[in-house]
Amino acid sequence: MGRNLIRTAVAALLVAAGLTTVPSTAQAVPGTPQAPVVVFTEDFENGQGAVPVLLPQYVNALGQGYTADPAWLANCNGVVVSLQQPTSTPPDHLCDTAWGRVRPMAGDLAQWAGTDPATNHAIGAYTQGDPGPNKVQFETTQPIPLQATNRFLAFSVDAGEQNCFAEHALLAFSLLDGTTEVPAFTTPIEACVDYAQYVNGTAVGTFTSDKPILFSGDDVGIRLRNLQGSGNGNDAVFDNIRVLDVTPQLDQTFSPAQAEINTPASLTYTITNTTELAVKEGWSFFGTFPGGVTATAAPTTTCADAIATAAPGATAVSVEGTLAAGQTSCTVTVPVTATRAGTYTACAANVTQHAGLNLPGCTSITFTPPPYRFDAHAHGGAVSGPLVTVPPLAPSDLTCTATPGSDGEVLATANLGALGSLGVITTDASGTVDGDGLRTSSARAKTAGISLLGGLVTADAVEAKASATDDLAGVVTATGSTTVANLRVAGVTIANPTVNQTVTIPFVATVVVNERVPHPGGITVNALHVTLLTGTDVVISHARVTLGC
Repeated sequence: MGRNLIRTAVAALLVAAGLTTVPSTAQAVPGTPQAPVVVFTEDFENGQGAVPVLLPQYVNALGQGYTADPAWLANCNGVVVSLQQPTSTPPDHLCDTAWGRVRPMAGDLAQWAGTDPATNHAIGAYTQGDPGPNKVQFETTQPIPLQATNRFLAFSVDAGEQNCFAEHALLAFSLLDGTTEVPAFTTPIEACVDYAQYVNGTAVGTFTSDKPILFSGDDVGIRLRNLQGSGNGNDAVFDNIRVLDVTPQLDQTFSPAQAEINTPASLTYTITNTTELAVKEGWSFFGTFPGGVTATAAPTTTCADAIATAAPGATAVSVEGTLAAGQTSCTVTVPVTATRAGTYTACAANVTQHAGLNLPGCTSITFTPPPYRFDAHAHGGAVSGPLVTVPPLAPSDLTCTATPGSDGEVLATANLGALGSLGVITTDASGTVDGDGLRTSSARAKTAGISLLGGLVTADAVEAKASATDDLAGVVTATGSTTVANLRVAGVTIANPTVNQTVTIPFVATVVVNERVPHPGGITVNALHVTLLTGTDVVISHARVTLGC
């Protein structure tokens, strides 16, 4: 069967069994370990019954076959044994009296594993001669496809042994990366020493690799070398071989979900172990931040032997580290910010390099402009001086508030005494927030029917407008304008006044049209500002705004 067909068949069988071949990218709760994922399992039950066969004759449901050194396929070695089989010694397996002892050991393993002792099958070896040391007792004949490279793999097997007073089997399982043997255990399995319990005189247990392997290949093989060369003892069975994917989960989370631009937030990477909590040494990743997000300080980490690098201003972080044995999870936290308002999202694609980790899901943060306060004021006219004072006419005010709102006034007429008269005055002041969270302070004053200084200054109407708006970077821009209708000063018509256009009325006053006075975060606009030689000031149509008072 070809590799692609095997890969498809593996996936189909595992899905049918309620398992998956590769963990999903998004864990339910970062920091909560998930169970390892079964990559491969062999229980030696496919097509087996009462007829004993040697290991090379057995083929599993996926078409996987096995082989061994000839010494481990003779003299009562390499037999698929079961209590289902006849009690009489098979003529072609050279077991002699050992058959009555090796066959029940498959049932002892089943009793330990919680399966049916009467029908369980296992690979038995009851050495009737010296096989020689370091020889291959079991090996897959074709690679087992993996769904990805750079995965942490663990190995598990049930094993049992008798005659522990004699020489012990020394089962050295390795994973194969091509032809390279990668030991699955730091020391060989010695069931007679590290058993969990005795079942009917058989020392039994489940043995799991003590240090998972960061495996670089895209397929894997299994090889068992028995380091024990003696036939005096060395009587063991094994069953339920499993290769497990114990790759930790990487998650990424912005906190808080919303922050002000140019203030620090946190991007926390959580590396979560699988439920067996074995050490995971040497995982790494390179995480890029969403465009516009930068680091504000060096990362901090709770991971063992970790190196996390992201200088202030960096747009990515490089991390490598270890999950210590028994450690549920660890974190790498990068202080970050953005200079422009908006929603920024990091997903799996932001992790451009990784080894020994499942990719994360998405996380988002919204950076908002500064919550500037609104300040907006308008009036139709006011007089101040040593001899006469007229308070603001038809004032509209929104005074240094964070809450959007508006104010408006209308006045039908106003008498300024010897200085003149005004007609209808309309004013308004407001503070608004748009869909992007951007704020605007606005003010407007329109005054009609103007006659001042005995007709030296007249107009059908003058209007002043002022506004201050912030942008996504929090920068405030203030603008102002003045419009006039039939404005005449000392007999001169002014139709389109320039900014701060000044007209002098000899021996009487100075008149500034379209007066604009900028100030931090805002602007003041006076349509007309008349200053008499006596020191009296007359302002007609005044608009003043500030954002961020």
